[in-house]
Amino acid sequence: MTMRAIVFHGARDVRVEEVPEPDGALRPDEVLIAPRCCGICGTDLHEYAAGPIVIPSEPHPLTGARLPQILGHELAADVVAVGGEVTVTRVGDRVSVMPLLTCGRCHFCRRGLRHLCVAMGCVGLSWAWGGMAPLAVVREQNVAVLPDRLTYEQGALIEPAAVAAWSAARAGVRAGDAVMVTGAGPIGCLAVLAALAAGAGQVFAAEPNPHRRALALSLGCAAVFDPTATDVAAEVRERTGGVGADVCLECAGTGAALRACLDACRPDGTVSQTGLHTRPAEIDAFELAHREVTLTGTWCYPVQEWPRMFAQVASGRFPVERIVTGEVAIADAVHAGFDALLDPAGTQVKILVRTA
Repeated sequence: MTMRAIVFHGARDVRVEEVPEPDGALRPDEVLIAPRCCGICGTDLHEYAAGPIVIPSEPHPLTGARLPQILGHELAADVVAVGGEVTVTRVGDRVSVMPLLTCGRCHFCRRGLRHLCVAMGCVGLSWAWGGMAPLAVVREQNVAVLPDRLTYEQGALIEPAAVAAWSAARAGVRAGDAVMVTGAGPIGCLAVLAALAAGAGQVFAAEPNPHRRALALSLGCAAVFDPTATDVAAEVRERTGGVGADVCLECAGTGAALRACLDACRPDGTVSQTGLHTRPAEIDAFELAHREVTLTGTWCYPVQEWPRMFAQVASGRFPVERIVTGEVAIADAVHAGFDALLDPAGTQVKILVRTA
């Protein structure tokens, strides 16, 4: 039997094609799932535009996966079957997938930092299966049962929301803080919501696309600036009594955005680098020392975040569903999904692929 899936082969080569369905007996710790919806992530777009980057061309050291790759790591699904030793879920459960795969043995795994595993893999990027297909196999460690009060759409957005929440947490956003976010793509918009959920007093954003600026403003930003038309740092200082932002969350992944964050940050403030840079960024390191600004990086999220994220979303204080701007079927996902999201003047921010 075959199924239709979205498969990455190389740069600008993502195809909707027939692939074999999962076949044979499940391993004791495996779960067969039927994805219901799956987000197109910025990482997927990086791979489509310039990959392979993190998708392995040679067998992955942990999972053995290699090109071609079924995409999709932001997903919610129904459980179809479980292996003989699975205890955390059962057939019929709705689940949200935490896609990281870790060795459990390296220095970082043994210290509870499994998202920094030296051999880390990821469902939909370096695993035989991905969420942009009607069926997939994942490990028991990858599934968390979705509370009844959360929708499939919210469940699919838990993964990118965890990225944004970890950015805010690493930066130490506190109640009353002034927070600056660069980039109003999916992670940037979720970072706005994460900062507000953490109690930020005012949140600013910078984004060149007018449609994305409008979305960020609708999420609760005090002001949203066009970095191509204004001095973002000067605008932030003016709105903070000349002080600057307590925290800046860099979610655009460009050198200009990182420099804007460093300029907008107050002395003794923190900049959290969250957007993925595809080339080195030049900064004025003297300013880090002169103003004692802390620059910290973030990579994914702690793997145990799902229950906390479920609670935040269910409370209504982290309305992740508000960033969704479109949905597409598998058959239309390349043109109406990937290409639409890569259009710098486009109207889309977050697109979900409907797999069922």
